[in-house]
Amino acid sequence: MNIEEYISSGILEAYALNELSAEEMREVEAVMAKYPEVKAELNAIEKAFEDMAMATQVAPKPEMKKAILDKIDEQTAPSAEQPTTRQDTPKVVSLPASRGWKYAVAASLVLALVSGYLAIDYRSKWKSSSQAYAQLLASNSQMAEQYNQVNQKLDQLETDFGILSNPNFRRIGMAGTDNAKEAYADVYWNETTEELYLNIVNLQELAADKQYQLWAIVDGQPVDAGVFDWNAEGLVKMKRIAQSAAFAVTVEPKGGSESPSLETMQVLGNVKKS
Repeated sequence: MNIEEYISSGILEAYALNELSAEEMREVEAVMAKYPEVKAELNAIEKAFEDMAMATQVAPKPEMKKAILDKIDEQTAPSAEQPTTRQDTPKVVSLPASRGWKYAVAASLVLALVSGYLAIDYRSKWKSSSQAYAQLLASNSQMAEQYNQVNQKLDQLETDFGILSNPNFRRIGMAGTDNAKEAYADVYWNETTEELYLNIVNLQELAADKQYQLWAIVDGQPVDAGVFDWNAEGLVKMKRIAQSAAFAVTVEPKGGSESPSLETMQVLGNVKKS
């Protein structure tokens, strides 16, 4: 018999794990009895299995010991219907013929522990990845929103610059009245297209139920040119005006008025004849 080929065939590992048939196990034991080196190799394999089980062992929770002992007590405690006496015949528990059974149990335990650890580790990593992905989505959403806001501001600035640099728009400055001497605003008016834009320079903050209202003075009569909030930014597009001799701003109830409250006039500017 070629002992090296026999050892490398894996039959000794199968014997240690109790995976052989009864006849195969007797054959292995016969070979071990004849060849001491085969017996020594089996001892080394069993020792390796034992070392692996010990190296990967996980200490059970302290409460597990008590739970196991309680379970054993429940199963071994005499029942009321079948009392146990000293004369009872003890049970005979047959053990596996091979001494390798304990290594098979150890290997199964190691496999269960490793599988449990991998499952917990995978769940933890999956949860962390899910949280990171959610944070990334939230961050991307916030960045997209900020990007859109910046784009809108750039578009607004480009539009405003086009109006300010367009020679067809006349700038009419409106200085503060006695009601608000520090107030100031401009209107940019294109008489051809009748487009009208307002630029707030300095207007005081209003209560929530108030708004500013722009008026065009046409043939001595005020014409509504639209309402706006005190904190409006950039050029504010107002109603189209075909002709006007002057522009003024008053403080009105939110939503505007049909006629101006002249006592609240904030700024006034005359349109110079071209």
